[in-house]
Amino acid sequence: MKPTRFETTIALIDKKNSEDINTYQVFGLNYPKELLYSLRMSRKLLQFNPNASRALQIAARAQHICRWKIARDEYPMDRIGYLKWRETLKKMHAELTTEILNQVGYDTSFIDRVSSLINKKFIKKNEESQVLEDTICLVFLDYYFEEFVAKHDDEKIINILKKTWIKMSDKGHEAALQLNFSDKSLSLIKQAID
Repeated sequence: MKPTRFETTIALIDKKNSEDINTYQVFGLNYPKELLYSLRMSRKLLQFNPNASRALQIAARAQHICRWKIARDEYPMDRIGYLKWRETLKKMHAELTTEILNQVGYDTSFIDRVSSLINKKFIKKNEESQVLEDTICLVFLDYYFEEFVAKHDDEKIINILKKTWIKMSDKGHEAALQLNFSDKSLSLIKQAID
């Protein structure tokens, strides 16, 4: 049976992300870092919102497509440099995904919707944008937070948690508090949200 446009899109995103030279180890296996991240995004999205639209599922899967191609150190190592780097990445992620969606034959309005989601337009104003933002935050908290805690001081962690919490919806907060955290991480989260 011929794969659907959606299945082909997901496969093409995965193909690009599997080229990541950076690896991340899980249970003794090395994964291309952004491929693993994209798989986690898809899984978390469907756990959080089982009825996610195809556009939202594609935007989640492509959230970090080819992220390694623009290194953080190409920009000044300050807040302004960080924000410029993030904006450049979003634009690249949207452009690469648009190319794939054009290739498989999606129409302009669908492509624009996916692109808008990847560019994080209308968070707090658009339900799908908010679901995507919640998913991004939940993936960070579920898969990367403990490692982050080990590398940074408490004050920085609490500050980042406060910023993360503000981006999330009430439903996102509920889902976050159901994740498994170490005692230290849970204590930092409580300090950040009180």
